[in-house]
Amino acid sequence: MTTIKINERTKSGKAFMAMFEAFFKGVDGIEIIETETKKSKKEEKFYSAEFVEKIKKAEENIKKGKTTRLNPEDIWGSIL
Repeated sequence: MTTIKINERTKSGKAFMAMFEAFFKGVDGIEIIETETKKSKKEEKFYSAEFVEKIKKAEENIKKGKTTRLNPEDIWGSIL
């Protein structure tokens, strides 16, 4: 068995997957198995803990109905 890693976010990765699906879809003995890639430390800590906490608090406020609606026709009038 051979494993090929393809980054589907890149232009060449997308092209390879399109070609692969066109030529080998439904062929016995060839199978695409999608796996989750391990996030790098840089990706894991992309957002600060403080920012994540603010987002969670905002989502809770939205669920509780504590929001302000803005009129797109008069934004300044909606917030003043």
